[in-house]
Amino acid sequence: MRKIAERDDVQHLIVLELQADLGPGDATTDALVDAEQRVSAIILTREACVVSGIGVAVTAFKHLDSDMHVVAVQKDGALAQAGDVLLQLKGSARAILSAERTALNFMQRMSGIASLTKRFVDAVSPLPVKILDTRKTTPGLRLIEKYAVACGGGQNHRFGLYDKVMIKDNHRRFWTGGKTLADAIRAAREAYPDLPIEVEVENMEELRDALRAQPDEVLLDNMPEDLMRSCVALCKGICLTEASGGITLDNVRAVAETGVDAISLGCLTHAFRSIDLTLEMEAL
Repeated sequence: MRKIAERDDVQHLIVLELQADLGPGDATTDALVDAEQRVSAIILTREACVVSGIGVAVTAFKHLDSDMHVVAVQKDGALAQAGDVLLQLKGSARAILSAERTALNFMQRMSGIASLTKRFVDAVSPLPVKILDTRKTTPGLRLIEKYAVACGGGQNHRFGLYDKVMIKDNHRRFWTGGKTLADAIRAAREAYPDLPIEVEVENMEELRDALRAQPDEVLLDNMPEDLMRSCVALCKGICLTEASGGITLDNVRAVAETGVDAISLGCLTHAFRSIDLTLEMEAL
């Protein structure tokens, strides 16, 4: 993913957030802070974290002061310790005060996602398994949240419904073109020959059925580890395997040791804790 803050859609999102916060104007700042006042400022972290959202924060500040001087002390993906400075700013006091909350909101959430992802990545290291995100993202924030997962060492699963065929139980419930999973896989491949095809299975019988049509991946959903291990062995040389459902930091290592190629985790983007960041400033 190219630098996230350079994307037009992400820049539009940042501007919308600024507009939602500012409305017709920052009443407190406009009332009390001289328009000519210039300041230096730093953003620092109060706790250890994986940094994410530097470019997004810079975009927010520069939208209100295009001449603002910024220095990224840390890069996205860097490991920061409590007290470390992440970003230095020099520019309009009004601009920094007015963009502060928007910039921190993005950075705190993105760094929280990156930090949680890193914990899962570390928990399975050095096993050759990918830690994947899901589509369980905050509405409107999918791109930046998936970017944050990548900052933490995870990898992105499909970005939407358009870039992979993923056959789940509800699709099969309403499909009338055949009776087997193999039939469904073949139908999907005929309709979208250029897309990878993944199919969810819940037991060995479903897996054997699906493998007759050679999907690209199978999703082993909410399986006990002994069954998962047997499924992985059956898929060897035929397709990739992905585990999902009920996976936590406590059991992710055991799941990885079954030999699955990937583990997908919705919690990365819906159950993270925002990192405690703060902005400090002084007059120039």
